[in-house]
Amino acid sequence: MRYAPPGLCLNDFAVLLDDDGTYAVLHLQGPWTAEFDHLRMETSYGRATSADLVRWQPEGSVFGNGLPGRFDQQAVWTMHPVRLGEGDAGSGGGVGGGGMAMFYTGVSGLTEGGRPLQSVGLAYSERTDGTGWRRHGTGPVVEADARWYLTGEHMGWRDPFVVRDDESDGWVMVVCAADASLPVEASGCVAWATSDDLEHWTVQPPLVSPGDVDELECPVLERLDDGSWLLLGSIGATRGVEAWTAPRLRGPWTRRGPLGPAGAYAPRVIAAPDGSRVVLHTTPRRVGLSDSGERCRGMLCQPKSLVVPGDSAPRLEWWGGVDGWLGEETERAVLHAVGDVGVPGPVEITLRRGEAGGPALVVACDGKDLWVTGPGGERLAETALTEPAGRLRILTIGEYVEVYADGVFVLTTLCYTGRPVPWTAVSEGREWTIPVRPVRLPDPDRDDASAVWPGPRGS
Repeated sequence: MRYAPPGLCLNDFAVLLDDDGTYAVLHLQGPWTAEFDHLRMETSYGRATSADLVRWQPEGSVFGNGLPGRFDQQAVWTMHPVRLGEGDAGSGGGVGGGGMAMFYTGVSGLTEGGRPLQSVGLAYSERTDGTGWRRHGTGPVVEADARWYLTGEHMGWRDPFVVRDDESDGWVMVVCAADASLPVEASGCVAWATSDDLEHWTVQPPLVSPGDVDELECPVLERLDDGSWLLLGSIGATRGVEAWTAPRLRGPWTRRGPLGPAGAYAPRVIAAPDGSRVVLHTTPRRVGLSDSGERCRGMLCQPKSLVVPGDSAPRLEWWGGVDGWLGEETERAVLHAVGDVGVPGPVEITLRRGEAGGPALVVACDGKDLWVTGPGGERLAETALTEPAGRLRILTIGEYVEVYADGVFVLTTLCYTGRPVPWTAVSEGREWTIPVRPVRLPDPDRDDASAVWPGPRGS
C-alpha cells in the first residue's frame, strides 16, 4: 500500500512491466534524514517487485556509482529504463535480442558553490526485469548545452525520460534543466534531445519553459490513445505536479495546471493489471516520525487512475485495484481505513483524538474550501475546489492522509498525533458515525525504519 526499502527511504523511481506480468520498481534510496548530502546519499538503486502495484517485495540493490574519476563517481540519480526491440540498441548490446536501455543521472562532484554537477549516462541489460545492467562507456551520452541551458553553478541536467520520436524512426529524451535565458529562480524547464541510435544525442532548445518555476523535475512523457501527448513535471517550490498536453512531441504545449495535490511528487505512469492507465508517486515523511520532525524523502504510494478527459485538465482518481485490500465496513476505531462521507453542507469529520479527548485529526469542507487540521486546530493542508464537493473519500494509512472530492484526488497531508476513534461527522448541528473499511496492510509485521507508522505508542 505504501512502500520503502527496509530501513531506508525511497525517492524518485521508474516502473517496469516484465513479459510475465511482474512489475519492478527501480528507485533511489537513502537514510531517513532531513540533511541531504548530494555526494553521500542516493548512491544506488533499489529494486522491488509486485504482481498488483500494491504489495512490493524488496529485492536488494541493482545499480550503483561509477568508478572513481567517472562522470557518475559520486551519485546516481533518477533513471528511465526503455524496452528495446530488434536492432534498437547501438554498439552497447541488445541487437537481435531486445533487452533494455537505461538512461540515468550521474553526479561527478560539486561546483565551487556546492551544487551538483550533473549529466546523463546510459547502461544496457539483456534482461527486462530491471537487473543485469552494464554501463555504456565511461562518460555521459548527453550534457547540458550552454547555448540554451545553465552549466556549472545553478545547472540542472537530470531525470532523463526517453520515448520514440513521433516524427522519425529515432528517439526523444526530455531532461530537467535550467533555461539560460531566464533568471535562476525562474529557470526551471524541460530540455530535450534527439537521437537515431540511443548513444549519440543532439540537444535542442527548451521544449517547455514556463518562466515561473524554480525547478521542473522528473519530466514524464505519455502517448495518449488519440496520439497526442501528456507531459508531467514535478515543481520544486510547490512539491506538486503539473501537466501539459500537445498534439505532437514538438508542441505546441498547453499548460493544464496541477495534477493532484502538493505532496504527491515524482510521478510515473504505467498500465495496471486491469489495463487501465495509473500513476504512482512518492510522498514525504517526517524525521523521527513525529509532527515536529523535518520533512524528508519518503515512500511510494498506491496507484491512482489517470483520467485525461478530452481538452480539459488531466486528473487523478481513486483506483479500484486498491479495493481488494479493504475489509468489511465497521464503525469501530481503525488506524488504517477508507471512509466515504456525503457533504450535505459545511461538514467536519473527526478521524483521531488526542489524550485529552479533543480532536487531533479533522477533515473539513465548506463549499469549495477543503482543509485538514491537526492538534489544536492547526491547518495541515488546504485547497480550493473548482466546484463544491458532494462527496468525500478519505484514506488514512498510518500518518498519511488522502482526500478525494467526488472521486478526484485533491488533498494529502501527514499527522502523527492522536489515537484512532470511530469516525464522526458534524454538519449543521447533526452528528453521525461514518462506517469505514479497514485497510489490510501488505506487510503488517515489518519492524524497521520504513515500516508504516503504527500509531501513538501504547495504542
